[in-house]
Amino acid sequence: MALSNFLFAQCICYFLAFLFSFIVVVPLSENSNDFHGRCLLFTEGMWLNANLTAERQRFTVQEWGPESACRFSLFAGLISLLLAAMQAWRTLFFLCKGHEDSFFYAFLNLLISAFVVFVIFIASTIVTVGFNMWCDAITEKGSMPNSCEELQDIDLELNLENSSFYDQFAITQVSYASLFTELTHNFGETSNV
Repeated sequence: MALSNFLFAQCICYFLAFLFSFIVVVPLSENSNDFHGRCLLFTEGMWLNANLTAERQRFTVQEWGPESACRFSLFAGLISLLLAAMQAWRTLFFLCKGHEDSFFYAFLNLLISAFVVFVIFIASTIVTVGFNMWCDAITEKGSMPNSCEELQDIDLELNLENSSFYDQFAITQVSYASLFTELTHNFGETSNV
């Protein structure tokens, strides 16, 4: 009875990890599409006058962030999505059939879970630090009258769709935090086997 309760709890945790992974992948994919493949993480730029006589300012990108930062974050979300789906299916199968894992498979599961927790931690750190650098750039480290969230409603005139970048990365950060918590919890449960 205790094994079935443990497997049921683990199955629910993997389902939640799948859900949070999905919530990470969708906004990152949308942002990549909106920015035409450019990565806003770690982007450097500044506000300049549109011309010498006008008061109107325009945001100019000095250097776009490395595409690898956005790709790695998306890759980490996809890996956790696939792993969570496989583990949820496997755990549900064991729950329905009443099987138990061998020590070898439990150890292998522990190693894979540890690797994914590490990758998710790295990806969430990249997203958080990179997005903070983007927000510092477009708000000129808080000296602009608008916040980073308010600036998503202003056309930055970069020939891209920037109307939801803040929402996309806010959702990604919250989902990564939740996903990291779920995977850490599953990692802890797996190590107790």
